[in-house]
Amino acid sequence: MLLLALRTLKFRKAGFIATFVAMFLGAAIVMACGGLMETGVRMAAPPQRLSGVPFVVTGEQTYEDTALTERNRIDSGVLDTVKAVHGVGNAIPDLTFPATVVVGGKAVDAGSKGHNWSSSGLTPFTLTQGQAPGANQVVLDAKLSTDSGAGVGSSVQLNVHGVAKTFTVSGVAHQTTGADIKPSLFFSDAQAQQLAGAEGKFDSIGIQPAAGADVSAVEQAVTSAVSGKAMVLSGERRGLADLPGVLSSQQTVTILSAIFGSWAVLIVMFGVASTMGLSLQQRAHEMALLRAIGTTSKQVRRMILGETAVLSVLATALAIAPGLLIGKLLYGQLTGNGVVSEEIVFHEGWIPISVGAVAAIAAAMGAALFAGRKAAKTKPVAALAESTFQAKWLTTPRLLLALFFMLNGLTLSVVTVTVMKEGPSLASTAGPASVLFAIGVAMLAPGITKGVVTALSVPVRAVSGLSGYMALRNATTNNVRMAGAVAPIILLVGIATGTLYMQATEDTVSAKSYQNNVLADYVLDSSTGGFGPGVVGSVRSIPGVTGASELVTSIGFVDSAAGDTMDLRGVSANGVQQTIALDSLNGSIGDLKGNTVALSDKQAKDFGVAIGENLKIHFGDGTAAEPKVVATYADNPKEQYLLLPSDVLAPHTTSGLPTKILVKADGGADPAQIQSHLDTVAASAPGTKIADRSTLTSSNNNIQQILVSSNYTIVAMIVGYAAITVINSLVAVTRKRQGEFGLQRLTGSTKAQVLGMLSVEGALVAIIATILGTISSATTIVPYSLVKADSILPKGSIGIYLAIVGGALVLIFGATLLPSWRGMRTPPIETARSPA
Repeated sequence: MLLLALRTLKFRKAGFIATFVAMFLGAAIVMACGGLMETGVRMAAPPQRLSGVPFVVTGEQTYEDTALTERNRIDSGVLDTVKAVHGVGNAIPDLTFPATVVVGGKAVDAGSKGHNWSSSGLTPFTLTQGQAPGANQVVLDAKLSTDSGAGVGSSVQLNVHGVAKTFTVSGVAHQTTGADIKPSLFFSDAQAQQLAGAEGKFDSIGIQPAAGADVSAVEQAVTSAVSGKAMVLSGERRGLADLPGVLSSQQTVTILSAIFGSWAVLIVMFGVASTMGLSLQQRAHEMALLRAIGTTSKQVRRMILGETAVLSVLATALAIAPGLLIGKLLYGQLTGNGVVSEEIVFHEGWIPISVGAVAAIAAAMGAALFAGRKAAKTKPVAALAESTFQAKWLTTPRLLLALFFMLNGLTLSVVTVTVMKEGPSLASTAGPASVLFAIGVAMLAPGITKGVVTALSVPVRAVSGLSGYMALRNATTNNVRMAGAVAPIILLVGIATGTLYMQATEDTVSAKSYQNNVLADYVLDSSTGGFGPGVVGSVRSIPGVTGASELVTSIGFVDSAAGDTMDLRGVSANGVQQTIALDSLNGSIGDLKGNTVALSDKQAKDFGVAIGENLKIHFGDGTAAEPKVVATYADNPKEQYLLLPSDVLAPHTTSGLPTKILVKADGGADPAQIQSHLDTVAASAPGTKIADRSTLTSSNNNIQQILVSSNYTIVAMIVGYAAITVINSLVAVTRKRQGEFGLQRLTGSTKAQVLGMLSVEGALVAIIATILGTISSATTIVPYSLVKADSILPKGSIGIYLAIVGGALVLIFGATLLPSWRGMRTPPIETARSPA
């Protein structure tokens, strides 16, 4: 039977190609999402600076299973502990801090880093000129030496920890590998400790086992010795020691890939199943003939399953390379938008490839079993007669499955409104709601289509005449066929509308909220590690400046909040009221000095603290603290954060300094004069950029960047797949109807009338699919908007919706009219020979 199916393949090329494309692209998309999942789970960061040792000890990068966002340095006692472990030959400490060469008042390679000289033994740098650094001396890497024009013996100005100092170049080091390592400066170990303000702590310790020692055994011994104090990284994860805070993106990438991967699996399975089902429906005549000549039900089923298996295995095998390419493209979007560090390597191994293959094959085989069941069980005597009639579409399994998807979609909508809070997890329930509901509605599309067509019959006939009459007759008698075109468009409109308006709402609400919260007119931004303590004072002294505050941003934890993360903002008590909106103040914000904190009145109630009491928190580097509450202010549910003194929060960040200064100008001051004075201040702090408040609004928080990059990229991929499914379905249906069109032309219909009939059918498909897709999208839009914007209607331009509907119309009419027009160039007597 399989051989027979393969021999007759040339007579059903359209259905074969449509099914093949659906399987091929579906498997590639699922494999790509699987690759993102594996990348997030592995978080592989091959060592670059720390490549000289087999494993590295570094600070714990998690707090209660949540990744820390700042560098957690380790105590010097850990170094002594590691050195005492049997089998350790050498333990080399590493310390990293911002350090920039300044020439002519401008920063050279602003991203450069300073290190202690001992750590050069871990790195691919070799001293080729001069000698190791001593007091007030520095070794430059070859690139910095060339770019700054500083050689051995010359003096060079450096900006280190926000302070300008002059050093003598004692040597030049060359990189011995082709790795992309940030420009490096090396200081004596004692001076590096002083410059970094590390207080005897280190970032990492590189371990070199003793000669002849078993590396694995030594690693286990070191891990046991430092348990609870530090963590050990080996293999492809060693690079994480040089990337503080990068593990915080692991959860983001994993959650995103899980959410969108599950979307993709559902949509791909539905797309493959619907395309496969349509192909088998179009072969009803062939199945009927086989049953009439004595073929058993078992043989028909075996033939269908056999050819489906061959086709799906071939499609998924060819999808491996494109799946890897799509995965890399998606990952490139995430790294390009700052969601995850570029140093994390994309991985797509056999597991995501297998999952993608199994999903596509399972979808195809399930569709073959479901759609081929009717043909396989048809009685031989009734087979030929039944092949000319539309099969019963509504079965108990189909109805139950449709209700299952719709109910789950509605459940997620209710959960979004009643349970979920603002944050990145809000989209995890709102987003899939429209996908599930759209699939459920699409499964009931034949019945809904027939009902809508009946309701529209009078107005359609009134405006379209004979073409409309023929279209209505076709739509009524072949509602299953029309539903095959409606279903994928429901998915396209539902997913695109729901997700894009969800993103538009997020963008609008976040931007407005942040803009209302920040009162500053200017922002000074440092690209060289941060501002020294005197810079904000210089800004305050500018005529026309009414307030200036340092700004430090981080993410920490409130101990009573069950491990949930909390945004932390470090500010200056003298200037915070002028630069950040704090309404209904209680207590004194001027007392925000030393070990103190200010928070909203609602947060104070939730955390069970009052003014004068202490709030237990952990900073972003994992350090515990109990600051005293000195003030509360009106709660803003869109902007949840704790206010701390900048000089208290900054030491617990990786940079160690405030990286921004907010400036509020007097309303009557001359902007040009203030800008001139700010330029003077910026010149004294190389690497400083001056911008207006829109800079803060456009990059207000990392969550927004995550949503933008992930939603637009991955949804575009899924919508693209849905669009291809639409084209597949419509082209396959249209080509199969060439015989019908030929008969119409032989009985007197003109080409224009046939094309007019198809245009009306296309319009009906567009109307039905747009209505159902819009209803499906509401299961995402309405709950998300209620939580985010306190409104049923989403934010965003109507142009988004018009573009989605317009794109669907282009697909519908392009995939219907173009093949029909080309087919009608063939004489009708020839096309009429094929069965309709």
